Amino acid sequence: MVPTAMGLPGVAFTPGLHICAFYRGPAQRDELLLPYLREGLAAGDKCICVTDDPGAGTAVSALAGEFGIDIASASAQLQPMDSGSTYLSGGYFAIEKMIGFWDRAMGAAVSRDGFGFVRAAGEMTWALRGVPGSDLLLAYEAQLNVFLHRYPQVLLCFYDLEQFANGEILIEILRTHPTVLLSGQLLDNPWYVEPEEYLGRHVAAGESTR
Repeated sequence: MVPTAMGLPGVAFTPGLHICAFYRGPAQRDELLLPYLREGLAAGDKCICVTDDPGAGTAVSALAGEFGIDIASASAQLQPMDSGSTYLSGGYFAIEKMIGFWDRAMGAAVSRDGFGFVRAAGEMTWALRGVPGSDLLLAYEAQLNVFLHRYPQVLLCFYDLEQFANGEILIEILRTHPTVLLSGQLLDNPWYVEPEEYLGRHVAAGESTR
């Protein structure tokens, strides 16, 4: 497939990527997130963005005004959402629930609204608050790699290195993302483990993957 501009200088991607974006603090996050969405809106892509920090949500919603988008419309090109109504809806996290959300959102964008490509972004700091089910984060990320090929899409997961500071957790995050965005470069990830193998290890260790 023809590479698509990501919104960062010299960075392009092809549909079907599940990308881990590492950053430090809100300013770096916005320097990655907003150009990614802005480039997609300019290209006619559907953009779905789930934020955890209210400041990020405000910045994303401001893009709607920049492009004259009515985000109240179900078929709006830009769909900003927050972690409380998605990852943590009902006060807990569940893998099937969240992948079901993405499936419905992507399916509607492509089949109902006619978008040819969907850019998704998720801010992952919600997983650090000890909400029930948040221990399933890594199994969820692994299962997203199976879901990825259902639609013409790219999934970009944002991890703040100032908050995800545990080295063991960072290694596991890397093992569940085939591609990494780091210091403005999109890199193939040598730490990546295919989902069947990754989830199999967790099952063998007696850990839940559902």
